[in-house]
Amino acid sequence: MATDVHAPRRTPTPTEGPLDLRHAAQELLSEASQLRSGRSARTMTPGPGSPLKQTLLALTAGQQLQEHVAPGPTTLLGIHGTCVLTHDDGALTLTDGLWAACPTGPHTLEAISDCVVLLTVTSTDDAPAA
Repeated sequence: MATDVHAPRRTPTPTEGPLDLRHAAQELLSEASQLRSGRSARTMTPGPGSPLKQTLLALTAGQQLQEHVAPGPTTLLGIHGTCVLTHDDGALTLTDGLWAACPTGPHTLEAISDCVVLLTVTSTDDAPAA
């Protein structure tokens, strides 16, 4: 039975050498399955002060990121499982290997099955870094 709500906070860090996304995705899903929130994430940056951030986000089936607005231009890449990105103009289903630009307006992300996505966000002068 899951007792903790969230995973411990991680400081975004540059990766050291290549990162096996499939292996990292499985580790995050394993962690998410042990948490009441049903989610876990790892944010990576190419270096200190970089406007680019990439986050591996794992959600267990049925979990959802509540409606929010992206902090800058954002894309999503399906790494594992199935999720649905819902926004004012409709919905997009993401599965392994599918990529999509994230809408700039309010949107949600719901896990249909256990899933992991790679979010890529770049900050702009108008928006704070994620």
